[in-house]
Amino acid sequence: MTPRLDYRWNLRQVMAARGMFATTDLAPLLTQRGIELSSSQVYRLVVERPERLSLKVLMALLDILDCSMEDLIEPVAAAGAAGKKRTASGEEAGVGDLRPRRARIAKVDD
Repeated sequence: MTPRLDYRWNLRQVMAARGMFATTDLAPLLTQRGIELSSSQVYRLVVERPERLSLKVLMALLDILDCSMEDLIEPVAAAGAAGKKRTASGEEAGVGDLRPRRARIAKVDD
C-alpha cells in the first residue's frame, strides 16, 4: 500500500521568526514583487492551509522570507482511517455504494 502524504503549512511560523507578526506586513512586500492580493486573500494565505498555490506567489514568499520551500511546506503522513466513510454495518463504503440508483419506470395500465 502506498503511504498517503499530507503537508503542514508553516508560513505564519516563518513570518514570526522573521519578526513579521501581522498579515498587513506581508501585503506590500508581495505587491513589490508583482503579486496583487486583497487583504482577505493575504490573511487566508497566512492563517489557513492553502489547497492551491500559484508558483509565483510561492516564489515571492520564498524571496520575501529568505527561506526554502522546506521551511514553508513540511510533508507529514496523512491520517489513515479518518477520511474513509463507513456504512451502517461498519464496512467501508465503496464508490458503487455512493452512486445513485437507476430509476425504474413502472408500467401503468389504462
